[in-house]
Amino acid sequence: MGLFDSLLGRTKVEKPTLERLFAISTAQVTLETSLDLRPSQRAAICFKPMSSSRFRESGKDIEEMVRMAFTDSGTEMDRTVDEYGYEWFTLSDSDFEDLVTTIHVTAQSMTDDGFGEQLLCALFGFEPGSVRFVYNFKRGTFYPFVPQEKKNTRDTERELQLQARMEHELPIEPELERWYPLWDAPI
Repeated sequence: MGLFDSLLGRTKVEKPTLERLFAISTAQVTLETSLDLRPSQRAAICFKPMSSSRFRESGKDIEEMVRMAFTDSGTEMDRTVDEYGYEWFTLSDSDFEDLVTTIHVTAQSMTDDGFGEQLLCALFGFEPGSVRFVYNFKRGTFYPFVPQEKKNTRDTERELQLQARMEHELPIEPELERWYPLWDAPI
């Protein structure tokens, strides 16, 4: 960012950090063996849509590519829009590695098409207890999110326990105020 950008108040949008996403694959072993948390066989990627026809075409191309490339592995995908207008690719697969790889391929494809700034987060589910690990593409960090059965409440004590146990396995978001709740996420 240059001097004029600073003076005029322009900010540079950060590119997504994709490679740290794979840390969840190795962390899965610790989650299973130490914490008895198993993958829920569902994951999702969220992005902010654009109204441009090029973005729409790119989204359709990526959706078709994911459907074709991962059909043999058994990965199924649904595309939904939440109440805020954000789009989600929700994935189902019994193989956790396939879910992580599909999320990465989707994010990489969007980035290659010039839409990396639209990527918001990836979400990985673990059971029991509806434990979620959220990956923030802009910051390249994870954080736990544990919604409770009571609407719009979260188990912050459990989230902090997970942070303490997983901080050596995952790049955990250090700023707790950035641990945004995803109440109605599709997994």
